[in-house]
Amino acid sequence: MSETKPATTSTSDLNRFLEAIPYARFMNISVDRKGNEITTVMTFEHKLIGNPVLPALHGGAIGAFLEMTSIIQLAFETGIAAVPKPIGLTIDYLRSGKPLDTYGRAQITKQGRRVATVHAEAWQEDRTRPIAAAHGHFLLKAADETSG
Repeated sequence: MSETKPATTSTSDLNRFLEAIPYARFMNISVDRKGNEITTVMTFEHKLIGNPVLPALHGGAIGAFLEMTSIIQLAFETGIAAVPKPIGLTIDYLRSGKPLDTYGRAQITKQGRRVATVHAEAWQEDRTRPIAAAHGHFLLKAADETSG
């Protein structure tokens, strides 16, 4: 049995994949790849602030970032062309996100033909101190499925 190489393996392919998602563009999310590991980066912008008094990142921005991190990890490992659809996503907010760049990594914990389970974490200054974590299930579009 031969193994096929995923279609979205280069950093530029992954960034093009993200650019096709309007919300990822709005949030200024990009991909940094070192070897076989990818890290997503949400570059800080003032529009991402949810609480200007602290100031702290908006929880929805952090949650969406973790969802995009999971999706890009699925694209990287599986080579899928269609954007996976979230079936369920649980976010654990662990501490306030500061007005800094935010980094994320995800790991596929289980993958079937149609559904994948992913765990993702987001951090800022110290990877050992995540600001949020996510656990999600994503529907993968099979290659033989038609639109409709």
